[in-house]
Amino acid sequence: MDETITASRMVNKDPVKLNSETLNRELGWFAEVLDTRLKLYFGQECKYSDITEINPPEPLHADSMYAGLISHYNLSFEERIVITLALTPYLRPHLLDVFFAKNADTDRGFTEFGGVKGLAHGGFLPTGETALFILAGENLQQRINLQYLFDPDHFFSQHGIIKMETPPPGEPFLSGVLGISREIVDFVTIGQSRRPNFDRDFPAKRINTTHEWSDLVLEPQLVDQIDEIKSWIDFEHTIMNDWGMSRKLKPGYRALFHGPPGTGKTLTACLIGKLTSRDVYRIDLSMVVSKYIGETEKNLSKIFEQAEHKNWILFFDEADALFGKRTKVEDAHDRYANQEVSYLLQRLEDFPGIVILASNFKTNLDDAFTRRFQTVVSFPMPRPVERLKLWQQAFSDSCVLEERIKLHDISTKYEISGGSMMNVVRYVMLMALRRKSNVILLEDLEEGVRREFKKEGRSI
Repeated sequence: MDETITASRMVNKDPVKLNSETLNRELGWFAEVLDTRLKLYFGQECKYSDITEINPPEPLHADSMYAGLISHYNLSFEERIVITLALTPYLRPHLLDVFFAKNADTDRGFTEFGGVKGLAHGGFLPTGETALFILAGENLQQRINLQYLFDPDHFFSQHGIIKMETPPPGEPFLSGVLGISREIVDFVTIGQSRRPNFDRDFPAKRINTTHEWSDLVLEPQLVDQIDEIKSWIDFEHTIMNDWGMSRKLKPGYRALFHGPPGTGKTLTACLIGKLTSRDVYRIDLSMVVSKYIGETEKNLSKIFEQAEHKNWILFFDEADALFGKRTKVEDAHDRYANQEVSYLLQRLEDFPGIVILASNFKTNLDDAFTRRFQTVVSFPMPRPVERLKLWQQAFSDSCVLEERIKLHDISTKYEISGGSMMNVVRYVMLMALRRKSNVILLEDLEEGVRREFKKEGRSI
């Protein structure tokens, strides 16, 4: 949902109270429309000749999120019915129980009502067919005209508000269950969006940092490159909309961070999110990449669909596992793997948000990907001057370095990344505490460095 809907709404007010009172009126209106449609359809006595005679209510509270949704999109009668219908299983599911009525002539449900019975949810789940029945009844022309509500270029779909699930092959597309985004449900009820749970449907974890931008120790030219990403976030709206470049530029921004482990790639992504007030989600590639044909695409689509209209930064760590070089085609599996890479390339390029890919080796990535990055940032091993600064800010203020430790000499002597450096600091502090001391000894520091070098197959 567009973030401008939420701006300055419900300040110092109880959002749940405002939303529930407004939604209560909307659901009351919807219940009257539904009752009227059924009476008209079955030829029962009714005080209305058409459902459009039942005017939608003015929102009880103009500051409620639902009122903001109506105002922002200037919702029509039909659009309000569709949204309320999709919300009903979450808010007042028993309203739809009337659709479980049995047709006496066929001894089964009414086909024209659409809908399916839930599995865990015991109630009626509406479909596109249900929405058109309520809105059009038996009026075929009106039914055809209203199908635009489910077109991919309608803002319902464009902004991820309403989506019909894809029905089984060969079945009418209107038989897909009418879904509403979890974000919309959250906004119009509790007034804010819940962060998604890490699971198979969303294999990504939110990451953050307690560090500040001033803690980032990089060469000045790298900081300038990274600042380009922040600048895009600050000025994207101006470039794409005010300056009219949306017709000429692809949406979103793609950056590649490459370099040895521990050189600050993940920290930098977290700091960009912190500086721009955006959540950063690290994709768990072990849950995305699958040996089964088509599964990797499906898993990745789930992530992009969830993130489509949110101000998130997607961070693909060790991205060469997913975006690696295409292979020489020797069998059907190779051919499909190459098609999969092509699909991922297109999906990445079409994503309108911020995507950062991180890799230890740039050469592992397919050239077709690297050409499409707006920024490619190389994170080299820190030089002695950066290592000195990292060592100086690494230790706790509660620690004391023995006189033999000369950080300038340590920085010059040992080429080590910031991540490995913190492993050394953790080790030497543990050794000091085991001695019931707060003094860091040179031999412990050198042993810590030796351990890190050994991990990398190096020796001092």
